[in-house]
Amino acid sequence: MRKIWLLFSQGVTVALAALFVVSTLKPAWLPASMRPAAPAAATTTVVPMAPTVQSVTIGGTRAVTSYSEAAKRAAPAVVSITASRASARSGRGEDPMFRFFFGNRGQPPEQDRQVGVGSGVIVSPAGYLITNNHVIEGADDIEVALGDGRTARATVVGTDPESDVAVLKIDLKELPVVNFGDVDHVQVGDVVLAIGNPFGVGQTVTSGIVSALGRNQLGINTFENFIQTDAAINPGNSGGALVDAAGNLLGINTAIYSRSGGSLGIGFAIPVTTARQVMESLITEGRVTRGWIGVEPRDLTPEIARTLNLKVERGVLITGVLQNGPASRAGITPGDVVVKIADKPVTSTSQLLNAVAALKPRQTASISVQRGSETVDVPVVIAERPPARPMPRER
Repeated sequence: MRKIWLLFSQGVTVALAALFVVSTLKPAWLPASMRPAAPAAATTTVVPMAPTVQSVTIGGTRAVTSYSEAAKRAAPAVVSITASRASARSGRGEDPMFRFFFGNRGQPPEQDRQVGVGSGVIVSPAGYLITNNHVIEGADDIEVALGDGRTARATVVGTDPESDVAVLKIDLKELPVVNFGDVDHVQVGDVVLAIGNPFGVGQTVTSGIVSALGRNQLGINTFENFIQTDAAINPGNSGGALVDAAGNLLGINTAIYSRSGGSLGIGFAIPVTTARQVMESLITEGRVTRGWIGVEPRDLTPEIARTLNLKVERGVLITGVLQNGPASRAGITPGDVVVKIADKPVTSTSQLLNAVAALKPRQTASISVQRGSETVDVPVVIAERPPARPMPRER
C-alpha cells in the first residue's frame, strides 16, 4: 500500500511540473479553458490640459471667475478718441526776429495744438458713437482709432453740455456695435467692467461693482443721475463703456473723484438710458429739448419743515418763482412744497430737475404741492428749458 501511494504522489508531481512548463513555454498547446489569464495591463492616467476656469462652485453657489467673454463682446466697440485744437497764436510769432531764431529762418512757426485723449462707444452700425462732451469740446480735429487698427476722422453730430454727452459719426464699414443693457434693473453690488483708453496706454479693461445708484449734487453736470462704481477709471477713460457681466452697455464713464488724478475707487458713469435719449434727440432734431417751469428749488429737510411749521417732511421747497414763468402763471408760489410731478414722487432738487426736464414742452403736467395743511394739484403748461451757458471745464 505504501508503495502504491509513493508511485501516485510521484506521478502527480511530475504531471504538475510538466503542466507548469507547458503553460509557461507553450501555452497555445493547452485547451483554452486551461490557459492562464493574461496579466493585467499597466494603467496610465492621462491628465488633459486644464481649460481656462470660468467659474467655481462654492457652498453650492456657482461663482464666476472670468469675465473674458463680456470683455470680448464689448471691447471691440470701445474706441480711442484723439481730439485736438489749435491754440491761440502767440503775438511774438509775427516778430521777424522771433521768426528768424525760432521759425526756420524766416518761416512762421506752425501753430501749437492742444491734444486730448479719451474714449467712445460705437452704438450703431451706421457709425454713430457716444462719448463725453468734455472729451471733444472745442476740438477742430477728431480722430477715432478702433481696436482692429482702423482709424477715421469723426464729425460731430451734436453735443449736450448739460448732460456731458456728445454724439460723433465715423464713415467705416462693418463696425462692431455694443448692445444696450437694462440699467433699470441694475443693483448695488452687481459686477461691472470699465473699458477705455486710460492715459493713452491702449485699451484697458478693469472690473468692480456698482457702488451706488442715483448719485447727484456732485456739481459735475446740470443733470446728474450717476452710476457710481469702484472699477478703476482714470483720465482717458472718459467717454468709455461701463458694461455688465454679459458685456451689455450700462453707462458712459465720465468722471472720477480723485485727489491725485488717478483712480481712488470712486468713478461715475452716465446711465445708458440718459445717454441714449440724448443721442436720439441729437440725431433726429439736432438738439436736446427739456421741460422747464421757472422755479428756484431747495431740498426740504426736517429742520426746515419744523422751522416753517410745514405739514410734510419730504419734498422740494420752492424758494423763488420766475415772474411770468410757467410755474408763476399756474399759481405756484414761494413756500409751496412740491411732492409729486406727473404722479411721480420727488424728494430732492435733482429729482425735481430731472422729472421736469423729462416732460415735453407745451404739454400740461400736474404738479402736486403741499400748501399749508392742504395738498393741491396744480396744472402747469411746461415750457422749453433755455439753453445753458457754457461753463469752463478742465479737459
